[in-house]
Amino acid sequence: MVATESNGRRAAKTNRKKWIFGALVVAVLGAIALDTKVVAIGGDEDLRQQAFNPDRYGTEQFPRIRDNVSERAPDAIQLATELAEDKKAAMAKYGTPTSIGAVMPVTLTGAVGEGKSGIFHVNVDGLPEGTTVRVQTGPAINGTDLRDFPGDIAFGQFKNQIEFQNAGAGINRAMAAEVLEGLDRDSLPGKTVTLTGAFNLINPKNWLITPVSFEVQK
Repeated sequence: MVATESNGRRAAKTNRKKWIFGALVVAVLGAIALDTKVVAIGGDEDLRQQAFNPDRYGTEQFPRIRDNVSERAPDAIQLATELAEDKKAAMAKYGTPTSIGAVMPVTLTGAVGEGKSGIFHVNVDGLPEGTTVRVQTGPAINGTDLRDFPGDIAFGQFKNQIEFQNAGAGINRAMAAEVLEGLDRDSLPGKTVTLTGAFNLINPKNWLITPVSFEVQK
């Protein structure tokens, strides 16, 4: 009889321990649930969305950069003439100052000449003798002329220099996807093209244009 009562007390004690442990587990899980925030994939609070995405940034920025360049771009002959007459005045009139020179907009029509690595010479009738005009057609688009042209995309808006550089690359890729997708580069030499774009004016007689529009005449 004594042994039976002792066994009963041990069983009851064991059951109480199990109940207490189970209650603690439930309480801990409840606290974790209350302290856990559910974040939808792709939502505003998804860290992947908060991290800087240069391609998303480029897609957002390129349309207004394209429109800005197009609205401000003088004809190539007009620009070359004004540069020859008064370089500083022409830069102030059309360009956006940078740490090196100014980014200038321009629009032109010309015959495509020889090319290498996606960069082609464009022969424009009426330009001053010795003026070299080239255009980037990709696939790789280099430089930050499109990023710098608006004048309101500044280093201080980004976490570091890498993000600032990536912003320019993202804009270039957005441009290439919209403007140069499907371009037959091999057939360009000899064709007449009309283009609008921007270039960094370091040498007034050497223009390397990054386009915002590019049309091959049939």
